[in-house]
Amino acid sequence: MLFNKNIQIVKSRAKINLSLKVVGTRENGYHDLEMVMVPLEMHDVIEIVRRPGALDTYITSDDVGLAHLHNNLCTVAVEAMRKEFGFKDNFDINIHKEIPFAAGLGGGSSNAAAVIESLIKILGIKTDDETINRIALSIGADVPFFLKGKPCLAQGLGEQLTPIEIKSPYHCLIVKPQQGLSTKAVYEVADNFDKADIDTNKILAALKEDDIVELGKDIGNDLYAPAKSLLPEVEKIVESLKADGFPVAAMTGSGSACFALSKDKKLVKEKAKDYRKLGYIVKVTKTII
Repeated sequence: MLFNKNIQIVKSRAKINLSLKVVGTRENGYHDLEMVMVPLEMHDVIEIVRRPGALDTYITSDDVGLAHLHNNLCTVAVEAMRKEFGFKDNFDINIHKEIPFAAGLGGGSSNAAAVIESLIKILGIKTDDETINRIALSIGADVPFFLKGKPCLAQGLGEQLTPIEIKSPYHCLIVKPQQGLSTKAVYEVADNFDKADIDTNKILAALKEDDIVELGKDIGNDLYAPAKSLLPEVEKIVESLKADGFPVAAMTGSGSACFALSKDKKLVKEKAKDYRKLGYIVKVTKTII
């Protein structure tokens, strides 16, 4: 257990979108959404050390793919908190990465949420949920969800969160092409495609009743068509997962990661080996309820 108040070591979890419905576009170009979001056991580990008197906040990572560290969302989170609460301190932030990049798994947003929570504890900040959610949304649309840390129906830009009931967790296979997808690029072409037929109430009912077969019929993602137009490999993976017998298979977020859910742990582990042999980035995890 950690007793040094100047150090926080926290898990920064990934998420999947069981549904993503674009319900409108605002004048500023942002999209109003309706999403069923579920956290995963898969996580990065964030270590934050308070460095009083340091001239800057420094971010390091054990993943060489994490470029532009100074513009990382962790830095954005520190500066957003500094602007709100006026502290002078700087920090060393080390990120141990497990969540793939440009995947639709929310890694950057999750890291930012972990930093916000850690700064509150390290600095003893007295605040309220409304203030923290406002700061979180200014960093990224998914950040408020990661502060909540439980399955939710997310609406608006993603900041209107309603916890949902899920009867049991599922084993989860993540399969991602080596190439990622830019959220901005996917949204830029999204309006050129027809929307999916998504009934959010049916999805919530299937989760509550633990009906994984019905869940597989009801899920949908309005960003799937634009994403696969930019990266056809995404469709190849989803169709392959369905052919493997997974009752639930889809793309998460804006991609490029795809996922399959099952109650069969053995099936997930066996298929993970097959997809690794094909050169994909593969993770085995579970949903959190």
